[in-house]
Amino acid sequence: MFSVESAKVASMVEKALFVRVAVPSPLRRLFDYRVPPNFPALVPGMRVRLPFGRGDVVGVVVALSDHTEVAPGKLRSVSACLDSAPVLTPELMELLTWSARYYHHPPGEVFAAALPVLLRQGRAAELPQISTWRLTLTGMDADESELVRAPRQRDLMQLLRKYDALSREQLDEHLGQWREPMARLMARGWVEVQHQDQTTVCAEPSSPGGLDLNPHQQAAVGAVADSWGHFQTFLLEGVTGSGKTEVYLSLVERVLARGEQVLVLVPEIGLTPQLVQRFRDRLSVPVAVLHSGLNDQERLNHWLQAGRGEVGVVIGTRSAVFTPLLRPGFIILDEEHDPSFKQQEGFRYSARDVAVRRAQLLSIPVLMGSATPSLESLYNVQQGRYQVLHLPERAGGAQRPYIQVLDVRNQPMDESLSRPLIKTIDGHLQQDGQVLLFLNRRGFAPTWLCHGCGWVAQCPRCDAHLVLHEKRQRLRCHHCDTDIPLIRHCPQCQGEEFRPIGHGTERVEQAVQNRFPHVASDRIDRDTTRRKQALQQRLDQVHSGQTRILIGTQMLAKGHHFPDVTLVALLNVDHGFYSSDFRAAERMAQLVVQVAGRAGRGDRPGRVLVQTHHPDHPLLQLLITQGYGAFARQALLERQAAQLPPYSYLALIRAEATDRDQPMTFLKEAAELSSRFNGGRVMVMGPVTASMEKRAGRYRAQLLLQADDRPSLHKLLAPWIIALEGLKSARRVRWSIDVDPVEVF
Repeated sequence: MFSVESAKVASMVEKALFVRVAVPSPLRRLFDYRVPPNFPALVPGMRVRLPFGRGDVVGVVVALSDHTEVAPGKLRSVSACLDSAPVLTPELMELLTWSARYYHHPPGEVFAAALPVLLRQGRAAELPQISTWRLTLTGMDADESELVRAPRQRDLMQLLRKYDALSREQLDEHLGQWREPMARLMARGWVEVQHQDQTTVCAEPSSPGGLDLNPHQQAAVGAVADSWGHFQTFLLEGVTGSGKTEVYLSLVERVLARGEQVLVLVPEIGLTPQLVQRFRDRLSVPVAVLHSGLNDQERLNHWLQAGRGEVGVVIGTRSAVFTPLLRPGFIILDEEHDPSFKQQEGFRYSARDVAVRRAQLLSIPVLMGSATPSLESLYNVQQGRYQVLHLPERAGGAQRPYIQVLDVRNQPMDESLSRPLIKTIDGHLQQDGQVLLFLNRRGFAPTWLCHGCGWVAQCPRCDAHLVLHEKRQRLRCHHCDTDIPLIRHCPQCQGEEFRPIGHGTERVEQAVQNRFPHVASDRIDRDTTRRKQALQQRLDQVHSGQTRILIGTQMLAKGHHFPDVTLVALLNVDHGFYSSDFRAAERMAQLVVQVAGRAGRGDRPGRVLVQTHHPDHPLLQLLITQGYGAFARQALLERQAAQLPPYSYLALIRAEATDRDQPMTFLKEAAELSSRFNGGRVMVMGPVTASMEKRAGRYRAQLLLQADDRPSLHKLLAPWIIALEGLKSARRVRWSIDVDPVEVF
């Protein structure tokens, strides 16, 4: 798939007797294999099939060698070469090797994570061929009267005369049973079949040229454009509605004019369709998409087309950071602050940090955009590592929304809606505005309580309450997906009087429908958007004006443009003030700003109400009165005083088992073992049980490491992790390491 222009590699290929292979296994090492005589030439980046354990697996060749430290008699041979050319570029090989080393993860699993599922299974790295049937020269002159007794053959002939050539899908659409008559026509020599690789069709752009850039947008575009051809990290800090996407598009057009490709990363699949549409409307090149909503074949097709250079732009979620590019020129990371960029299971990498490292390896610029940059990125600006670009004004003359804190202490509440809020909603509806109500908790109520004895429905597999979903009459765990029928008889007192405690989006939706029965409302959360296209259909109803009141979770917090929304209300943000997670206040502030940014994006001014029981909280007041920048500066000072990231560096060892004691036993031994490798520059804290000790039937504990500098942390981790694998207690638990964790508690 990719050519390797290296004399050194070519000469090594000729004499390579052994290969080092990244095998998908939990072992933190590469494996040596013998290359059989007269075997096809192997090159790093190719896939091979090889024996491993009692079965066979698909691995990636990482290096070639004419010698091995393993006794030759113990080596097994490669079974088959699956590729005629490398599927991973040398640059991606280097990036994956760095990722395995930095995140201290088994290299075989890292390399496997970069490949589409079908390639991991050994499927050929080829695009599926499209077959089309057409008339031959003989068929064009054929006399159809010969087919008087073969009506289906005659119908096929008439169809092919009309459409020139037809694919299998088109034939299925026009005719039912066409394969047998087609075979007879081909036997006559009247029809032939042609095969060609599937390609991405590029529609004509519907809005080429774009909008006129304001001076701040022009300055941002100019600064990035001056960096073509060398590495530089830019942070585009723009208020919500400031036109960051227009900056992206203007820069992408310049990159495409240079004959290069662009990689665009977004945090969530929900943001992908609208961004893809804007890019396709504007650009005259194919745009590939990579996210979990695609089937395996679609994902492989787009991945291969990107590597072949057949698409100009790749837009994808987290794992798209490892997409091969033939002519890489620019990387964009939208909503860079979003924690969704961090993989939380298996190979725990940060797509944001990997994207920066990839841009460095490629010597190309990377642009990260956000209205609420992460404190880590702002710290990198302070340190001179990132160059900040500001978009301080909303594009098109739109005004920033007016934000007001609404004190709900001692206020009568109608299912989390205060009377002042209800009155304000009514006023905006009468003025033909749309309203967005935000509550980051789905379901009807987070607690199902017996009024007789106080018994609460608990998840049998987690230390968590079951959430009431009223419409489905079910109780569901939002951590392990346990789902049971609604309990109507208390197992403790046999009582039948239950109370839903707390509020979720489903309950707010019901309250809105009761209060405003003649106003069309809709709810957007994970429960209402599970079906394909469900999210887009609901958003279309909002844009058409059919939906007047919109209730939703963080799915609506960013990236969406609702020009007719004049009122946004955040129903409960208090949980961010007193969480045990040191990042909770930062995320609360980002959420407030992002949700508030949905208001007043059109010609009409917007208003934002923040309901809270803590109206005088200093961080909330600072955020409301002086903005996110002032909040971030204060938060950084607090982090510095406490020596928390970004002023220190963390790693977390997690362990879990079905036995309550085994995770703590393992982590205590791990803590003791760390002293052998710790030069005193890393603080080892714990072990402690996780904040939710039991989850999905397994008990969890963790050990936290903190250092003032990265080298000290990694100097300890590298030998320590190898030693941990030899502990007997390690075999009784599942354990993992998380470098730069975003969730510590």
